[in-house]
Amino acid sequence: MRIHLIAIGGSAMHNVALALHQKGYQLSGSDDEIFEPSKSRLKEAGLLPEEIGWDPDRITEDLDVVILGMHARKDNPELLRAQELGLNVVSYPEFIYQQAKDKKRVVIAGSHGKTSMTAMILHVLSKLNINCDYLVGAQLEGFHTMVKLSDAPLMIIEGDEYLSSPIDRRPKFLWYRANIAVISGIAWDHINVFPTFEDYKSQFAAFVNSISDDGSLIYYEDDEQIKSILKSQKPTFELKAYNTHPYQVEDGRTLLLDNGDKHEVEIFGKHNLQNLNAALNVCLKLGADKSDFYDAIATFKGAAKRMELIAESANSKVFKDFAHAPSKLKASVAAAKEQFPNKRLIACVELHTFSSLTKAFLDQYSGSMDMADRAMVYYNPHTIAHKGLEEISKEEVKSAFSPSDIEVFNDSSEIRKSLEAENYEDTILLLMTSGNFDGIKLDDFGKELLADQS
Repeated sequence: MRIHLIAIGGSAMHNVALALHQKGYQLSGSDDEIFEPSKSRLKEAGLLPEEIGWDPDRITEDLDVVILGMHARKDNPELLRAQELGLNVVSYPEFIYQQAKDKKRVVIAGSHGKTSMTAMILHVLSKLNINCDYLVGAQLEGFHTMVKLSDAPLMIIEGDEYLSSPIDRRPKFLWYRANIAVISGIAWDHINVFPTFEDYKSQFAAFVNSISDDGSLIYYEDDEQIKSILKSQKPTFELKAYNTHPYQVEDGRTLLLDNGDKHEVEIFGKHNLQNLNAALNVCLKLGADKSDFYDAIATFKGAAKRMELIAESANSKVFKDFAHAPSKLKASVAAAKEQFPNKRLIACVELHTFSSLTKAFLDQYSGSMDMADRAMVYYNPHTIAHKGLEEISKEEVKSAFSPSDIEVFNDSSEIRKSLEAENYEDTILLLMTSGNFDGIKLDDFGKELLADQS
């Protein structure tokens, strides 16, 4: 099979390319920019385009399929040529479904926790030697790629609610037609494509409707939005509610509680114990034994950039976290404070996404950093301008987050200097962003901060 990938350099797209290459397909690809680590990984596999940019001459009649990435535009010259030739043009979620349609499909959805839950399930299945394909939104320890496509009878899929492609406005997760589905919760996001909360919520209603009739839905029972969808749709498939797994924290250690037994885990925070319970329910549904799950999950360290420990000293730690949406931010701050109640917590977040930098969305952050001893917010006015959004002032950001003592920065060098001037004795530093605070190498920076304090 001959396949061409338009926008091959994307995080998901280059992993799809690597998975197809491993499967033996003949591939080509293109992009107008390719950054690390995609560039090196594609080069190592012999898939890096010889020239950067779009070239319609790459699109020929002998292509069996053209996979269109979200980074491309509707007027992309290669896309236009493919359409002109009448070629089979698909989004990557549509292609994933075509590869997985004869497998049992587990689809993990929700506004938060998707990557962590998917990672937990894959970690346990790997430990139990249960063969499966997968698609996950982060690089996981022990897994070479974020996508695997083989002849395995099972596929674990992180189900994103964002659009499938520039010419396919359906959410990705609608393509997967779950046999076993999970919804962690519904909290407004992606305001650029879902301008109202009702628009956003309706995508999850459609997802519930897409679950196979003989399937099942595992859902967080305290989420009112999920419950309202289930009440209005009255699905006939199996429903299984979950909540936070019983646990306790002792001396900075998190212990799972089960019928009098205690099982220590490396992850922490109430939201992660909710994710873990969802993963437990999925694994039980797939035939795993409960005791085997506890043994396997004990060694799970978390997905990349999800409460990831990047530096520590005798009495201080620095974590980086992908949190940027309001619900994620609140959960991560609360997790750090609960796990280390006797330490000072400095929480620092970068507003980086379209939603977080939209003035009408800012008030969703109200109270999200209340539990931090020092709260810091950074945003770059140039990023706002680049996204074509209305300007926001420091005062508007400060007002939106609510606490009067929150600090707002719009210069990366200034927030760096402020963090470098801190005393980190008995302190937890939480760096939360889907970016890098405009050029800060977070892993190195965290180590430098604690080294300077020694």
